Amino acid sequence: MPAPPPAPGSSSGSSSGPSSGPASGPTLADIARAAEVSTATVSHALNGTGRLGESTRRRVREVAGALGYGARRGPRTRSLGVAVTTYAGDAWDFVGIAYFSRLLTAATSAAHAHGYALTTLPADRGAEPLWHTLAVDGMLLLDSPAGDPVLRALRARGLPVVFDGRPPDPWPGDVWVDNDHTATTREVLDHLAASGARRIALHAGYGREFYTGAVTSAYEQWCAERGRAPLLVPFDPEDTAGRAFDSAFAGPDRPDAVYCVYDPGGRQVLAAAARHGLRIPGAPGPRTGAPGIPGHDGLLLVCASEDPAYAEAEPAVTTVTLNPERIAASAVSVLVNLIESGHAESPGQRTVPAGLRVRASSLPPDMY
Repeated sequence: MPAPPPAPGSSSGSSSGPSSGPASGPTLADIARAAEVSTATVSHALNGTGRLGESTRRRVREVAGALGYGARRGPRTRSLGVAVTTYAGDAWDFVGIAYFSRLLTAATSAAHAHGYALTTLPADRGAEPLWHTLAVDGMLLLDSPAGDPVLRALRARGLPVVFDGRPPDPWPGDVWVDNDHTATTREVLDHLAASGARRIALHAGYGREFYTGAVTSAYEQWCAERGRAPLLVPFDPEDTAGRAFDSAFAGPDRPDAVYCVYDPGGRQVLAAAARHGLRIPGAPGPRTGAPGIPGHDGLLLVCASEDPAYAEAEPAVTTVTLNPERIAASAVSVLVNLIESGHAESPGQRTVPAGLRVRASSLPPDMY
């Protein structure tokens, strides 16, 4: 997603779950997965047999207890949980990011419309064992990374899970809601090229979620098809001055356009452009030569963001919206159906179209 944390400690449901009625507790296989041991080890640990180290035996028993082994699963809570797990364990305020804020508001409204409460978990709780005991009927996971410990715990419990963003290693029955990031990236790059850009840089490479990798791959493929060398500028959430662009903007083959994958990236580019005397179309001052003309001092800009401030700024910045409200409504609907029916109607991706909001920052001078 286009909104990494301000400081680490970077378009768009999945399923796994029990039947609609109360189910028996976890199996030995569930405990083995959660404890990352074999089922034989679980059996020995719970029965006091075998040659196991005391620490292993104790850990397996603790996991079994946390999963409710031997206890009957209670009735439905009529509650859903939601967590952003890309940076699980880091104390960052994802609610302060426009994408997540809008998605969570819409998800709450959708959950209430279905008769469910919605609990939002703080990011820094991702490394804690509460996921083994959290009293919810199902979970929405946003930007789940590879090796996600939260997902592992939820799968071990057999709780229904729906993803915002494709999970790195989906199970056959999983469902996720996402955008077509390849199509969206190509639309952005084609738009910049039509505005005269010949050297487009991608500001990305921070997050581990599927979104970042998909956009980067699409960008590199687009460049290869046109015989253009890709230029990846690494994003740093703390680089408010856009220092990562200094070498690129000062070089002889500087970019004449930038596509920012993350929400703060547009502001970083604006800061760097001002420092290097590069003018974004629509900025106050005299108009400059268009991109594609040798020696011009213009720079086109597009940023993936839900922040309305970009539309109100000078210059007004072209943005890509991933339509978080539609993603939230779809994900909640899938999750509720999964909880109440016990299975996903159609595993795989539910695609929500993204949208390009063209403003002055990505237009040639004669068009704004």
